[in-house]
Amino acid sequence: MTNILITAAGSYGDVAPYTGLGARLREAGHEVALATHDTYAGLVRAAGLEFRRLPADPRTRRPDAAGPAQPARPAGTRALMRRAAAFVKELGGGIAEAARPDTGLLLLSATTAPLGHPLAEARNIPYLDLPLVPGAPTGDFAPVVSGGRSLGRWGNRAAGRLSLRVIDRLYADATRDLRARLGLPPTTARAARRLAEAAGRPVLHGFSEVLVPRPADWRTGLDVVGNWWPWHAPDARLPSTVEDFLAAGPPPVFIGFGSMASGDGERLSALAAAALRRAKVRGILQSGWAGLTTRHTAGHDDLLTIGDVPHALLFPRMAAVVHHCGAGTAAAGLRAGVPTVPVPVTADQPFWAARLASLGAATAPIPFADLSADHAVARLAHALTQATAAPGRRDHAAEAAHRLAAEDGAGQVLKAVERLGA
Repeated sequence: MTNILITAAGSYGDVAPYTGLGARLREAGHEVALATHDTYAGLVRAAGLEFRRLPADPRTRRPDAAGPAQPARPAGTRALMRRAAAFVKELGGGIAEAARPDTGLLLLSATTAPLGHPLAEARNIPYLDLPLVPGAPTGDFAPVVSGGRSLGRWGNRAAGRLSLRVIDRLYADATRDLRARLGLPPTTARAARRLAEAAGRPVLHGFSEVLVPRPADWRTGLDVVGNWWPWHAPDARLPSTVEDFLAAGPPPVFIGFGSMASGDGERLSALAAAALRRAKVRGILQSGWAGLTTRHTAGHDDLLTIGDVPHALLFPRMAAVVHHCGAGTAAAGLRAGVPTVPVPVTADQPFWAARLASLGAATAPIPFADLSADHAVARLAHALTQATAAPGRRDHAAEAAHRLAAEDGAGQVLKAVERLGA
């Protein structure tokens, strides 16, 4: 038994997979704490893990401290970098405080790894990097945040190296401050990253080769082990209101945007209701950060609004799922064996949307920005019809779900932990 500290920061999709992973490690006899934002404290404790607080909670931070939260619409690169740098700087101080003297192993998400590495160095703690997305340069595809378009093998690798340098710059100030606080000699983020690469340190990626086969040009030690699924209670059931709605008619379509589109709920709700009505299908709207609601869709009895419900319970009951294609939600739809209508917003979402479409398990992606166009209702309705009326997409999704069911991503991490002697 060892005391394991998992650190994860960001949106729900950046954190929730580590609750399932942590629960698996706890079941194997380890003491497990998960350091993340206050927003997810209940989720962490429900999984039987110790909660430790990290600052920079995305639900309470404001891009402009003098005003209300701004809608999470696609932003320019500079704006995204400014927000990310502020997030990282605030996060840095909390990482050191989360690790207690008895910590025997650090498990680091992609957002916390550059800050966790100095901590591991200063306190001589073994660690594993556990990202949810591919980050190492490869000729197989461009960086996941580049929009999903291939630049050719040489271009993909060059763009991948550039993306690492961007991340190095993003974390430079925070890692410099943290190293000074920990009494470590100064070094650049790039030098620290290259040292870890030269040492061949293992990196276990928490996604499936069903969606992203491991690139052949990756170095030894970069492994794709399969998804870590968010924890939910073994006896969890859908709310009675949801069960009643499902029993009242044919399988509906799920529509939700997770942590995207904050403050845009009224417009998106009206658009979703109109598209569902035109496609002649029932729908379940998950409120999420956008605040989707049926309040402004009077006369549409085939619509239901829900709050947080485990995707593992809900998605298999759907005719199709419409979402922003974050890594976890994309995998959850595939795991359920149902077709997806991808509506990517930003960051890695276009990458996962393109992956789902390439499998034949999704319609062509509809960029979120296109939902503001005059033809948005017609376009979304057409995609809904394609997803629900074409059996081929469901067949492809079901085949992928069968392959996903054979994987045990959390079990692979447990084996790696045991190899470290934890």
